[in-house]
Amino acid sequence: MAVMEETIDRLQFEAALWAQGMTAVAGIDEVGRGCLFGDVVAAAVILPRGLVLEEINDSKQISEKKRERLYEEITREAVAWSVSRVEASVIDRINIRQAARLAMKQAVLGLRPAPEHLLIDAETVDLDLPQTPIVKGDFLSQSIGAASIVAKVTRDRLCTEVWDALYPGYGIAGHKGYATKEHREALLRMGPTPMHRQSFLGNLFAVQQELF
Repeated sequence: MAVMEETIDRLQFEAALWAQGMTAVAGIDEVGRGCLFGDVVAAAVILPRGLVLEEINDSKQISEKKRERLYEEITREAVAWSVSRVEASVIDRINIRQAARLAMKQAVLGLRPAPEHLLIDAETVDLDLPQTPIVKGDFLSQSIGAASIVAKVTRDRLCTEVWDALYPGYGIAGHKGYATKEHREALLRMGPTPMHRQSFLGNLFAVQQELF
């Protein structure tokens, strides 16, 4: 696996666009798509042409300590970066995929300067901009990986610094809203909060009834 990683050029997509004369190439990604609780968070990042950040990877593959350090480096070095959130009530209304795409669109619209091309992790956004969806983009593209890290750290901080205190007893700081055993048991014990995604909970409670 280590040998394979050494051969990956995480600037291959960016370099092809830079070669066409572009400088504002944005990576876009989102986190929290699979959570039972809280907002889906998206980030868009434009990194300087030619900048190499060796440690960038899919945010899920990096330790929390390294993510925090990379977040500071990315936001310091970026030409522009932007974060957007879409809340649980909207997720319930328009479904999680559309909510994630909306968050990504809003993140892109927050960029100054405006990007010339979007590199997106396996998605497209509803904007009249050239864009390339890349499967496993957070692993294969430095720009998307950077956006993944910014989005992940932003959401994790909301979980630990804001939402856990707002709704104590659910363990939000620990599980970050995902469907862990602790989270499921808290839901059964206390019921959902206004920030839980109601559209995600039906199957959960049906499964719990079968288990108990």
